Amino acid sequence: MNANVEHRPWVEKYRPRFLADIVNQRGIIKRLEQFVKDSSMPHLIFAGPAGTGKTTAALAMVRELYGKKMAPNSTYLELNASDARGIDVIRTYIKDFAKTRPPEEIPFKILILDEADNMTAPAQQALRRTMEKYTKNCRMILICNYSNKIIPPIQSRCVVFRFSSLNNDDIKERLKFLSNREGIIVSPDGLNALVEVSRGDCRRAINYMQSCGTISDKIDQEIVFRVAGEVPPERIKQILKTSLEGQLQLSLKLLNDLIKNYGLSGTNIIKNIHREIYELEISEDIKIELAKLLAEFEYRLSQGATEEIQLQALLASIVLLKD
Repeated sequence: MNANVEHRPWVEKYRPRFLADIVNQRGIIKRLEQFVKDSSMPHLIFAGPAGTGKTTAALAMVRELYGKKMAPNSTYLELNASDARGIDVIRTYIKDFAKTRPPEEIPFKILILDEADNMTAPAQQALRRTMEKYTKNCRMILICNYSNKIIPPIQSRCVVFRFSSLNNDDIKERLKFLSNREGIIVSPDGLNALVEVSRGDCRRAINYMQSCGTISDKIDQEIVFRVAGEVPPERIKQILKTSLEGQLQLSLKLLNDLIKNYGLSGTNIIKNIHREIYELEISEDIKIELAKLLAEFEYRLSQGATEEIQLQALLASIVLLKD
């Protein structure tokens, strides 16, 4: 095990402390920096996919606004709405924080409500009134994946910032920075694999790299795919091509080897196949039929069907699609 790896998650250990250090999202960061410069801000909603810097941006903004005066439960409060999402929490804990006057040296307190789209509708209605009544004392930052799950009255009281998924180059640069700090060597194919399995989620990419770092100081594609519970695309493509060529026995052998080596569930295998079918050089009609088959067999597995039988039946059905 790498001696440099700490039990503390790298996501927290290397979280950017200031807005300028956040990966990508330059348009949003520029507007937030103006709020800091003016020492004023409205209620905000940060919406977008996971791992794109929403919570980090909120905390960095608080840090730049308050500096050394930043104090949890005094100048700012961070809550996770997936845990504290009932109306009682809004009427007591959040209301008590919002209505108390801020310390004299700061203009207003900030309440960060993470995963706000998990709040119940009655809780959101109660929060709306709290936001309206105590705006002078407290500004709120609501963080969510889906802004449409926030009721319209709250949206109308907030400025909405929509974070986009990070591009591959930005994630690679962040991973290179962390690997240098931790003394880990990441091969080019390992770096590409980390980006592929993260799918625009920088937090997921960092967590996977930390998990790989506990196995070896040298991270390559094979280690990444094993840790992530995914299969190299070429292995999946080989099974698909063999099946489409009508070679059932060989495709079954390749599938069994895959399951034995990677320990994947039937659902994971179907998801891996689904990602690759549109990259194959086959007719559009065959791609359509493959998509239908995957949907059908994924549903069968979700209903408790036997994985081995269903996966073999899937390959048999693909063989029958042979031109």
